[in-house]
Amino acid sequence: MTTTLVTGASGQIGTTLVDLLSAQGQTVRRATSRAPSQPGEVQVNLATGEGLAAALAGVDQLFLMAPPGYANQHELLIPAIDAAKAAGVRKVLLLSAMGANADDSIPLRRAELHLERSGLAWNVIRPNWFMQNFHTFWLHGIQTQGQIFLPVGAAKGSFIDTRDIAAVAAKLLSSDEFVNAAHDLTGSEALDHNQVAAILSKAAGRIIGYTDIPEDAMRQGLLGAGLPADYAEFLLVILGAFKAGFAERITDGVQRITGRAPIRFEQYAQDFKAHWA
Repeated sequence: MTTTLVTGASGQIGTTLVDLLSAQGQTVRRATSRAPSQPGEVQVNLATGEGLAAALAGVDQLFLMAPPGYANQHELLIPAIDAAKAAGVRKVLLLSAMGANADDSIPLRRAELHLERSGLAWNVIRPNWFMQNFHTFWLHGIQTQGQIFLPVGAAKGSFIDTRDIAAVAAKLLSSDEFVNAAHDLTGSEALDHNQVAAILSKAAGRIIGYTDIPEDAMRQGLLGAGLPADYAEFLLVILGAFKAGFAERITDGVQRITGRAPIRFEQYAQDFKAHWA
């Protein structure tokens, strides 16, 4: 029986991935940053490496992602890749981000290249912006003022549902059909934030709008929310890439790997409408 360690196991992608792998009959070890409270959980701190060697003992596969809040992702991910190789792990699936391969100096790209050169079986998935951001990171403005506040102009994004990312990851961790390759993942259509707001409004039964805000207003909001300054700047850079049009591209990755079309934004909005109603 295959044993897979899932980092970020309590997050949007990880929770669904754990369920999918378990349904396949895999033994899933769930990495958490907190003290374990349930069977199958292991405590891992990727920032310090604490608990990683023990968590990897006897593991066949690793789903690896950087925890949020860190701009220096490679400094956390590269040691984890090396630890996986030392532990005898066969395959590592790395969660990156669409556009990370634009420059080899980008932290996530440095981790990708290290994995590719590691001698391990590998996959990299690079999803576009998550639909789920609208009921998590961008939720406060919607709840308090009925507005999505972002500095991205009228640019479009091919948003992807995290459930599709998990479905792709589950396929890659159950088969070697697509091994040793990177896959850019998007939804099936590109929408601007006025279109997003209209879809959310219809699902929630209330008016939700979009306000294009200055970059510095976004910066102050991120810092006010307690984000580290370097991570806030990282987010502003990738939001700038969105505004420049780099998030509009559509790929067939979800369809090609899972055999089904990506979840549409309307379906996401219906499934999570209670957050905005």
